[in-house]
Amino acid sequence: MASDGLIQSLTAAFEAVPLIDPHSHIDPLSPVSKSLDDILGYHYYTELAHSAGMSQKLLAKDADPRERCREIIRHMDRYDNTAQYGWFVEIARHFLGFTGTRVTVADADTLFDASLKHFAAADWEQRVFAKTNLEKIFLTNEFDDSLDGFDTDKYVPCLRTDTLVFQFLSVGVRERLAAVTGIDAGDGPNLRKAIRALFERFVAKGAKACAISLPPEFTPSEDGNRIFWMLAENCREFGLPFDLMIGVNRRVYENGVHQGQDLFDRRCSLIQYRELFNAFPEVTFPVSVLTSGQNQELVAYSWIFPNVVPNGHWWYSNIPAYIGSDLRERLQCVPKTKLIGYYSDAYKLEFVLPKYSMYRRILANTIADEFVRPGRLTETEAVALGTRLLRDNVKEIFQLG
Repeated sequence: MASDGLIQSLTAAFEAVPLIDPHSHIDPLSPVSKSLDDILGYHYYTELAHSAGMSQKLLAKDADPRERCREIIRHMDRYDNTAQYGWFVEIARHFLGFTGTRVTVADADTLFDASLKHFAAADWEQRVFAKTNLEKIFLTNEFDDSLDGFDTDKYVPCLRTDTLVFQFLSVGVRERLAAVTGIDAGDGPNLRKAIRALFERFVAKGAKACAISLPPEFTPSEDGNRIFWMLAENCREFGLPFDLMIGVNRRVYENGVHQGQDLFDRRCSLIQYRELFNAFPEVTFPVSVLTSGQNQELVAYSWIFPNVVPNGHWWYSNIPAYIGSDLRERLQCVPKTKLIGYYSDAYKLEFVLPKYSMYRRILANTIADEFVRPGRLTETEAVALGTRLLRDNVKEIFQLG
């Protein structure tokens, strides 16, 4: 990507846009890291280090955190070509006082000690919000999570429903549902009442979305998974978007590291969702697909269906090469008011900054090449377009005040 005045100007303008991050795994009661181990324990780093030859011995939960970080960094020279390495360097520079150009094992202890010092600051959470220019961030809440003890305007609740849809018959799930709703969902009518009670509870606490991740073979239908269909019905009743994260196979690599076992395949198609999209025209479905190869299909569905919205760049597609091509396709084909540009998928707040920095640079290059240089937009209009993807559409689609 070229580095010139236009790109720098657009990037700076996008950096000035306060972020609303519409999907994360942040724990609102422990949103920031406690040590470098929380940073390098992110599955991207454990996956890459293990894939590059690191033993799982130090990746075990009971391993010494300092030793684990040292070993993950020791292996970085094997994956310092990756986007994820770039995220780490940016975190080290912005949050840990790192001034070098490359992180090596010689930096491990210094960075670990710096993390203990900086992350222990009483105002660290506020400082990360400020440095990141972050205004709000969406959560991923289990149906029986407590929704108390945090600012729901800053940490926006989202009802995550995988457990209900795929594990309802497992021991304890029905009991958990009864405990949180006061309803024993032992039959159809009571199940319907319990699901509605969940929505009432979440909406009362400021929830702005319902969400689920779905395997490639899943096909929603009114006669199929009744809980899933009830969720869509309640999204319609309560006016919540229903985030669909489509195409993940769980536990493909059974001996993989924690959270490093899941992959995709090419059996999945959005044609499996045609009954759902047609049955609920009033429900907005922000859709994330796991592969860049499925992006054209998502673009086509978003082109045709008013209620289908491309949502971010998920997981294995969240690297510059795929984001760049997928973003270009979306901008060329989908109404700009329907594009949710990005989400961090972060587990700790420190990751929002480097991930969004990566996206903003790609966004600036793409808009410059596709719209400003050909004379289709002025620079002012280009900033407005980028701001729409970064913020305005999130506010409108999720009905944020």
